[in-house]
Amino acid sequence: MNKNQRYLNLLGLAYRAKKITIGEESIIRDIQKGKAKLVLLANDIGSQTKKKLMDKCDYYQVPICIVDDRDTISHAIGKTGRVAIAINDDGFASKLNSLLD
Repeated sequence: MNKNQRYLNLLGLAYRAKKITIGEESIIRDIQKGKAKLVLLANDIGSQTKKKLMDKCDYYQVPICIVDDRDTISHAIGKTGRVAIAINDDGFASKLNSLLD
């Protein structure tokens, strides 16, 4: 199994464990509350959304990662059209970080 597949499987696991947030407004709220440990952005995210989320992550010092396209990350969590995912668990965040490095 390639590295890419492993992080996508972990993403699905984190989703089933209810350790992620999806939806731009919810993600921003979690970043501000200090709940978000890592934010993943699709590489085909819109420029305005990307800037807004990157600025928030910068300000609140939340690590951010640009990953695959929206279809790939949406499929990993069994949803459609997701361009951003916040990981709200230290364990999942650090494991995903090491897989994505």
